[in-house]
Amino acid sequence: MAEMLEVSRLTKRFGGLVAVNDVSFSVREKEILSVIGPNGAGKSTLFKLISSFLRPTTGEVRLKGERISGLAPHIAARRGVVRTFQETTIFKNMSVRDNVIIAHHLRSKASLFGFFLGTGTAKADEAAFGQSADEILALLGLSSLAHEIARNLPHGHLRALGIAIGLATNPSILLLDEPFAGMNHDETMRMVEMVRRLRERGLTILLVEHDMPAVMKISDRL
Repeated sequence: MAEMLEVSRLTKRFGGLVAVNDVSFSVREKEILSVIGPNGAGKSTLFKLISSFLRPTTGEVRLKGERISGLAPHIAARRGVVRTFQETTIFKNMSVRDNVIIAHHLRSKASLFGFFLGTGTAKADEAAFGQSADEILALLGLSSLAHEIARNLPHGHLRALGIAIGLATNPSILLLDEPFAGMNHDETMRMVEMVRRLRERGLTILLVEHDMPAVMKISDRL
């Protein structure tokens, strides 16, 4: 199977501190690869390097053979490297569905101003974005919460919304940063099933997580 992502000799130094040291690996198309390690091992820094939120000191990242390291984060996301973020990036006073619709604008030529004003290209795209949002919510089991205000969601559903927002950008590879953190057993099992459904749909996933039982249930490689 073809390589979706290639990380080659990636190093990040902050002054005298080496956060990531000469890391190399690849992620094959349509697989789930999990990165494991103790706190402080540099996993979050590695994700920031891959998603272009940090520039590497040395080394490079390639997506489908094209170098993406050093690009602006939003350009890397448009190329297809999408990282799920913490809850602070969710519009808490908007509905679940509207959060997912807004995320579609990352891949659209329409502006967010157009979305809020209902004008221009955004107005023409609104129906398509809405349909796509509904399909994503159905895939993740969130359809019944589509019109719920995001701030009212429990922790597990907020995490799921973060993944829905990532999917709305049509990623080539989705970076999941500790998706099971802070979840109880039932929430964890729902998230495991959610990630399995994404793999069944052919999505490539790079995962960082501490919950080893959950990691073993969903990973193709460690």
